[in-house]
Amino acid sequence: MTYKETCNYLFTQTPMFEKQGVSGYKEGLENTLALDEYLGHPHRSFRSIHIAGTNGKGSCAHTLAAVLQQCGYKVGLYTSPHLVDFRERIRINGQPIPENYVIDFVEKKKEFFEPLNPTFFELTTAMAFTYFKDMQIDIAVIEVGLGGRLDCTNIITPILSVITNIGLDHTQLLGNSLEQIAMEKAGIIKRGVPVVIGEALPETRPIFEAIAEENDAPIIFAEDQPEVLHAELQYSEMIYDTRSYGKITGGLCGQYQKKNTNTILWAIRKLEDLGYLYRFTDDSKSPAKGHEIKIGFKNVCESTGLKGRWQVIRNSPTVVCDTGHNTAGWDYLSKQLDEVKCDKMYIVFGVVEDKDVDGIMALLPKHAEYFFTKANNKRAVSEHVLHMMGQQIGLTGDTYSSVAEAYAAAISKARTNDFVFIGGSSYVVADFLKNCV
Repeated sequence: MTYKETCNYLFTQTPMFEKQGVSGYKEGLENTLALDEYLGHPHRSFRSIHIAGTNGKGSCAHTLAAVLQQCGYKVGLYTSPHLVDFRERIRINGQPIPENYVIDFVEKKKEFFEPLNPTFFELTTAMAFTYFKDMQIDIAVIEVGLGGRLDCTNIITPILSVITNIGLDHTQLLGNSLEQIAMEKAGIIKRGVPVVIGEALPETRPIFEAIAEENDAPIIFAEDQPEVLHAELQYSEMIYDTRSYGKITGGLCGQYQKKNTNTILWAIRKLEDLGYLYRFTDDSKSPAKGHEIKIGFKNVCESTGLKGRWQVIRNSPTVVCDTGHNTAGWDYLSKQLDEVKCDKMYIVFGVVEDKDVDGIMALLPKHAEYFFTKANNKRAVSEHVLHMMGQQIGLTGDTYSSVAEAYAAAISKARTNDFVFIGGSSYVVADFLKNCV
């Protein structure tokens, strides 16, 4: 098979939540454990950091990976979803897994795994762990796919667990309350392994505390003693004043990154306490200094290939895309859009059906002109439905059958001092980056 044929096989022959929704999700770890045993328990050959949460997992994972790379580690990074190329999901020191490795893994292992009928994510996780083992990495930063307790990444025993926050998302699978969702996310807490909680709520804090105590896992609530004292967006960078590391420039923009950064800095502090954050030079090691941490933050996108987090695509007019895709994410995005200084704002917008569409749309700026569209995904809400819902709450705009068509219409209207935003779903941003950039 060619690489393209292999990707098509993975996307179409295995159940895939991202395309199919609930029908593409398989509860339980039976397949994961069977694959793990067959492959020789690859996750046991490297240390790992495990990251769960409703929002901010990707930003935290990529930034921690970037900092660890600056300290001299060979760092594996496993995240989802991809935006343009499947290989974005599996990286070592920012470099995607080679096409030939993907082809060989599928061709050589499918005789074993096909009878299991694994999901896309089960198979991808097994591939990532095997690749990291084969490449003899030092440490992996592993992002949970969905939930935590029953996620197939949860076979690892990390050196540190991180839970960014809890919001009402994927409620059809994780539960209809914050408490139920917190229980699922807290499933990544392991016996004796420290856990950093980025943000807690009155409903979720007791759950985290109880599960941590039950597992004798030291727990840190990052918001109790904030590392970030002040944050300011300066065009395409975030400038942070921090308690322990002085001034830090963040390459990831967006007001929501302030809380992500506070979580990351506490994770870094814990790694320092554990003795894992070193600077490697001349075959020796010494405790990492703030310099490596600052470079990691500043160069996170270049170091890891991260895209779609308040990503500035062009200027005059300004074009920005962001993968925020639920009400918790849009609570921040709507405030940031309100702060944008421009003559006119144009928003290319689409969502998928398992989100709180009403809740997200209630947060959209009323002063913008909308280009309602849908991603190339079976779960995408029809642009006509979005248009109708928008009219009911005072949003003005028109419908477009594809993201590319919507963006072309928006950019044709935009003038030098205008602002074009593309978002509402990771899949809308993916279509935009694939077809318009």
